[in-house]
This record gives sequence, structure tokens and C-alpha cells, in this order.
Amino acid sequence: MYKFFAYLNRMKYINRWGLMHSNMMENIMEHSQQVAVIAHALATISNVYFGGHLNADSIAVKALFHETSEVLTGDLPTPIKYFNPEIRDAYKRLERYSNERLLTHLPEELATEYSRIIEDSDSVEHRFVKYADKLCAYIKCIDEVKMSNSEFSKAEKTILEEIRAYNSPEVDYFVDNFIGAYKLTLDELEG
Repeated sequence: MYKFFAYLNRMKYINRWGLMHSNMMENIMEHSQQVAVIAHALATISNVYFGGHLNADSIAVKALFHETSEVLTGDLPTPIKYFNPEIRDAYKRLERYSNERLLTHLPEELATEYSRIIEDSDSVEHRFVKYADKLCAYIKCIDEVKMSNSEFSKAEKTILEEIRAYNSPEVDYFVDNFIGAYKLTLDELEG
């Protein structure tokens, strides 16, 4: 009996934003789906508008699996994860160990295939997943601020600055053309 997919099914129990009061809980399973949608969009934007030759489907799949290590580690809040280089590097090692351990819960042939997805941390595809991950953090802030949760006000500004610092035409295109709609009510979206 192999346990890999049963572990992934537990992603729905791991909540994000542990140090902040949230009006809406968000787990890593739903977060991963949102990152996949936006990573796919960024790759498609790259291909359509900026001469890219990215495999948007592959990027979306990598985004779906980008939080797999957290089924064993939990979600460590960003201020802790990046508090200093020692903690950051130790957490990266823990993530690698967690992913390696998860892969042992697959038949060897499948483990080889899935390792290409969950252990990628250096490719262009991975960079697009990271962009999407940050955009989703920004969208979370927009959602919370829209519900009068000032807990996310500073994070909203800080994360937007980080996004703009990417100097990515695909990310800038997404922000300039799509982010504004996240600030609308349902009636405004319909109108």
C-alpha cells in the first residue's frame, strides 16, 4: 500500500497565515489550486505577449505540488521562515527531506516522475510558480482588506512592492490587467 496521495489529501487540514488573524481560513490545498491557475496564466501571458516558449500545463502541475512538503512540516509563517539565513537554510533542508520522504511512499517508477515535479527549485518553471505564489499572497491581502481586516494592510503594500521588484513583464501584465478585478464586489463583477 502506497501512501503518497493519502498524504497529499491531508493538505486540506493545513491552514496558512498562522500568525495573522484572517477573516477567511485558507488551507494549502486550495492555495495550491489558486497558484496553479495563476502560474498557468503567467506562462500563457509570457507565450502570447512576450515571445515565451513555456509549457503552461507543466507549470500549472508544478504549482499544484509546490506545497507538498508542508503535509509533513506544516506551514511555517514567512517571518519565521526567513528570519535569518540559518533558519531559512535549515527550513529549505527540511522541505527537501520532507519531499524525499513523501516520494518513498510511491512505487519507484512513479517516484522518479513525481520527483521531477516536487523537487524542482531551479528552473524557469519554478520561477513562474514563485511569482504566482506571491501574487496569491497579494490576492489574500486584498480579500482580507476588502473585508475590513486591517491585519493585512501593511502586508498588502509590502507584497505589492516585492511583486513590482520582480521586473517581470508577465507579472506586471497580470497586476495591471487582472488584479483590479479582485477588488470588486460580486455585483461589480456582474455589472
